[in-house]
Amino acid sequence: MHLETILARLGVPYPALTTPGGNYVAVNIRGGIAYAAIQFPILNGQKMYQGRMGGEVSTAEGYQALQLCTANVLVHLAHTPGLDQIAGVNHIEVYYQAAGDWDEGPKIADGASDVLVAVLGDRGRHTRSLMGVAQLPRNFAVGLVVSCTLR
Repeated sequence: MHLETILARLGVPYPALTTPGGNYVAVNIRGGIAYAAIQFPILNGQKMYQGRMGGEVSTAEGYQALQLCTANVLVHLAHTPGLDQIAGVNHIEVYYQAAGDWDEGPKIADGASDVLVAVLGDRGRHTRSLMGVAQLPRNFAVGLVVSCTLR
């Protein structure tokens, strides 16, 4: 099934390919591993979900923000190397900035995990790390890094 169709069924918008914000590439392939640079909740050039989790951004919105981050990752992986070339997702890193004592990182991380499994099936199963940080660029609430083994 086509990526755009699966995302639509999940209620996740299909984003345009984003441009790196500095001197790096969006996907780097080394030794049979594709490393996707951190992706933020950007939809067709518009910065979405800015603020702190548990403050300006609710847990439900954080879940949606990570769905959008994952869509951005998948659009890049579809472009290079191609989703059909992915043998499996190895690991994801979820970054978030939180307010006060907000502690629902696993709930929002499921936004990324759920999309990866919906799109890639068993190839989308992965390990993950959650990291609360003091600040993310452009005040994004969340960010996502993904690594995949290639066929």
